[in-house]
Amino acid sequence: MIKVCLLGIGRTGQQIANVLLEQENINLVGAICSPGSSKIGMDLGNILRTSNLGIKIYSVDDLEEVIFTLKPDVVIDFSNYEATMKCANIFSKMKVNMVIGTTGFSEDNIKGLHSLSQKYHNGIVFAPNITVGVNTMMLLSKIAANILNNYDFQIIETHHKHKKDSPSGTALKLGKEIEKALGNDGTKSKEITISSHRVGGVVGKHEVLIVGEDDKIEISHESFSRKAFAMGAVKAVNFIHKKSGYFEMSNVLNLNQVLSDYINDSDDIVLKI
Repeated sequence: MIKVCLLGIGRTGQQIANVLLEQENINLVGAICSPGSSKIGMDLGNILRTSNLGIKIYSVDDLEEVIFTLKPDVVIDFSNYEATMKCANIFSKMKVNMVIGTTGFSEDNIKGLHSLSQKYHNGIVFAPNITVGVNTMMLLSKIAANILNNYDFQIIETHHKHKKDSPSGTALKLGKEIEKALGNDGTKSKEITISSHRVGGVVGKHEVLIVGEDDKIEISHESFSRKAFAMGAVKAVNFIHKKSGYFEMSNVLNLNQVLSDYINDSDDIVLKI
């Protein structure tokens, strides 16, 4: 049984909690929210609008005490990047593995998370692009970039109006992966243009436009429900349990091997995700 604690219980965090409660091999032992929140001390069931679950909500100010008391194997973080950076140091020191689905990190932040995993030998899955579908889209876009390196690539991403970071972490990652693939033939890679939109209640949509002189290809992914994030988080928890090191969702889903298989033998490739 994997003991899991949840950091951040907003809309996505609550959806993740519901999915975690359905897993036979995962025991959700606690939830952590920001200091001063009215949720502190409540039973998580009250937030999820169900019966009492015996799962307490704690303040992030009591993080070390929470770890000593609950002894989680893995923490799933869907808070905000500032909270993540403050908490990651404590989790790493105390050998708690992390699945980070939060977005908005700088390059220095990401390097810092990588360094923590190396210094303290805990496991971190950094996954601002946590859904299985969007990672499949990323793989398909990289394959297209390997084949169509004379085409122009553009990314359009749309999220709800309350999302603070723009472009999204997924769009930035997608752009970097396409740029690398376009440069695989030794030519200078092109810079990928990203257009961002923040409107209404859109959960998340990413589109890649691949445009040549005579035709166009579109690859897109849209999340209809935050349950897509939750299912990705469950896969990441199962992957990182008892591991050490720094990983991304491409490692969780073994997409690097799928891409390698494609490059080495492009006939009859089957995606097994």
